[in-house]
Amino acid sequence: MKPTTKLSFKFIAVVLLSACSIQMVRGQEAIQSTEAAAMNAGQMSYMVPQKPEDISPLLNGEKIPMATLTDVMGKSFDLNKAVAEKPTILIIYRGGWCPYCSKQLSGLQQAAPELENLGYQLIAISTDAPEGLTRSATKEKLSYTLLSDADLNLSKQLGIAYKAPKGYWEMLPKTTGGKDSDLLLPVPSVFILDKTGTIHFEYINPDFTQRLNPELLKTVAASLQKDLN
Repeated sequence: MKPTTKLSFKFIAVVLLSACSIQMVRGQEAIQSTEAAAMNAGQMSYMVPQKPEDISPLLNGEKIPMATLTDVMGKSFDLNKAVAEKPTILIIYRGGWCPYCSKQLSGLQQAAPELENLGYQLIAISTDAPEGLTRSATKEKLSYTLLSDADLNLSKQLGIAYKAPKGYWEMLPKTTGGKDSDLLLPVPSVFILDKTGTIHFEYINPDFTQRLNPELLKTVAASLQKDLN
């Protein structure tokens, strides 16, 4: 049966409730108290969670941090300047080497025309070095912006970085061009931002095999459209 994009309000409510139920809850008192102590000492340090379930991400209503990343050509890209131009769907994924990420990127490409017609831009960020971004863009025939956060500076500030399992330790220095010295990974995330960089919706799931359905993303994006323009 061909799936329909006209979801009932009841179904949307159920799916959104389900999505919210698997989003990360911020209440990580131990991590936050340690960060507060570091701030009081005049130096903020990122306490690396050891599990994806232990992250403490930014929440709805908060603004993304200032960030300069690298594009597919290896040039500097001012993320905040780009976000200020139009509402943004910001996707954080692990890398083109991840099959679940590749499937997600492909699904986003299919949804991109409709999302762009709604007034959004898509920006996808991963740990990949620029050459890895180029491979993903070519393989999946992507038309939207790909950026490199190879040192996971942005992911740490978003509160979604955690210590990668040992099985990734040999690979990550290679795919990040040696920049992921702390051997971190981001929890795959989707943020919908207004032009000030304020988060209006997020989907963050510690199970990296589970990604936000493109049809649901389009529904949520459409419902937020008037609030963001």
